[in-house]
Amino acid sequence: MLRWSLAFLILALIAGVLGFAGLEGTLMQFAKILFFVFLILFVISLIFGRRAGGPVV
Repeated sequence: MLRWSLAFLILALIAGVLGFAGLEGTLMQFAKILFFVFLILFVISLIFGRRAGGPVV
């Protein structure tokens, strides 16, 4: 999911450089949403991974 977020961020930057303001805003919103979903899932997996007693690396 982080890869998708980075891909949308790069596409938004390219669209911004080329002058596509509407497309750039939409792509940036997708990148933000995917990034925050990634962060939430990452934190949840850290919490539940520690609870399950899995190996600590």
